[in-house]
This record gives sequence, structure tokens and C-alpha cells, in this order.
Amino acid sequence: MSETGLLDPRSVRRIAAELDLRPTKQRGQNFVHDANTVRRIVDLAGVQADDVVLEIGPGLGSLTLGLLERAAHVHVVEIESSLARRLPRTVAERLPAASERLTVVEADALDVTDLPGPEPTAVVANLPYNVSVPVLLHVLARWDSIRTGLVMVQLEVADRLVAPPGSKVYGVPSVKLAWYADAARVGTVPPKVFWPVPNVDSGLVRMVRRDPPATTATRQQVFTVVDAAFTQRRKMLRGALAGLFGSSAAASEALEAAGVDPQARGEVIDVAAFARIAEQLDRARA
Repeated sequence: MSETGLLDPRSVRRIAAELDLRPTKQRGQNFVHDANTVRRIVDLAGVQADDVVLEIGPGLGSLTLGLLERAAHVHVVEIESSLARRLPRTVAERLPAASERLTVVEADALDVTDLPGPEPTAVVANLPYNVSVPVLLHVLARWDSIRTGLVMVQLEVADRLVAPPGSKVYGVPSVKLAWYADAARVGTVPPKVFWPVPNVDSGLVRMVRRDPPATTATRQQVFTVVDAAFTQRRKMLRGALAGLFGSSAAASEALEAAGVDPQARGEVIDVAAFARIAEQLDRARA
């Protein structure tokens, strides 16, 4: 009798053994094997029947199958050749009616700029711990068609992504994600639902796209200011941004023009304030 439906621990181990797969920390390979967790992720993501979902790092296909039960189409991007080649077969075996609604792209997610077929409207992914923030920001920058999303990341990373100004963990990921979306942590996931079992809990971050702050500065200019502000976290902004503006005095002048206290630190200002500071860059260089 053939196996159907979502993956369970036995089927995960069987497919991994067939592929002679040895999960590596280098690629952050921890595969979900619990069907209830998969359904919970899909529910929290709010995936609708007309959604086109982009999934990064599908691995053995646990979440992919759950998404295909709900969405109109699922694009997956997988860097590991053996996993990318096996996934269509897994879907054909376990959810055959969904095979035509799956697109597999074998590539590093950071290199992908186009997808065959319909543009994605949502991103839902169990992101590898080591590249979760760069991948998420790349996806949001490339596809403005993405309106909603949910990512599972290391709990510490989840807290950084959703941190508000003034929080101890507010930093570059918090500000850059806020440029694209409102974000909130909507749950945690214990290590026991993964194989191999990681030594940390995971967090679920739900995102809803919104317009970036109204500004004449480009996104790149804003992000340049953000990066500089947090390079030396404890520095006042007038010192942290001195290199960008030419001197501490020039940085102070730009900050005052932007309505920001020069003695403030980056960890207490929001993305809109960073955008106002970035607007002063062109004026300072004129």
C-alpha cells in the first residue's frame, strides 16, 4: 500500500535513507516530521486557496505537502540537488492531484531573481538558521507581489526580527524587516518535531506587507544608514554615522535636520527615522 498525505517520522527517515542523506549544520538542515506542526504553520500563515506560495529550503517536503493541500500553486527553491530531484516524486506519491501545482527551482535562494509561472503572493518557509535573515530580506525585496508570509527561524532570530525600537535585541534585522512589513511572533516550535533534533527552539514570524516609509531616500540609502548605526551598537548616532557624513559635526547637523537627537543610539529609533536621516545623505554630499 502506498503512503499518502503528509510526512511522518518513519517516511522522513525512509526518504533520507534512500537518498543517503546526512543532514549538515552547515546548511541548517533540520526537517519537520510532525504533521500537526505542518498544519499549524499553514494555518498561522493564513494560506488561501488562491495563493501562490514561495517556499525556501523544502528539504524532504513536509511543509511543501501541507502548502499544496491549501494553495493554488507552490514554488520551492532548494539548493541541494538530491532533494530538489526527489521532491516531485514525493508529491506525486503522496498527493498526486497536486503535482501540476508544484514548481521546483534548484538554486541558492540568494541567487534566484525569477520564478517560472505565477508570481508568488506569500512566502512560507522553514528557513535554514544560518542564512534566514538574508534570504528573507532578499525575497521581500525581489517580489513585491508577496503580501503575506510566515517563516520558521531560530527563536533568537525570530525575536530579533520582530523587536520594536528600544528592545535589547532591536537591530539591523528588525529595522530592515520593518521597511517591508509589519511582523509579529505568533508561536514557537519545540525541537522534538525536527529530525535531527536541534538544540534550540524555533519561532514563527508572521508578516503582512505594508508600504515603506514615505521618503525621497532609496532603500539602499536607508539600509546603508541602518548598517552604519549598528556597526558599533553602543555609539551615539553622531559618532556611528560620522563616517557616512564626513565628520561627527556633520552627522549631528544631519540628525538634527532629520528630527533625531544626535546623542541617541540606533537601537531607539524606528525605520521612519532612519529614512529621514538617509534623506540628508544627498544634501551632505551636494
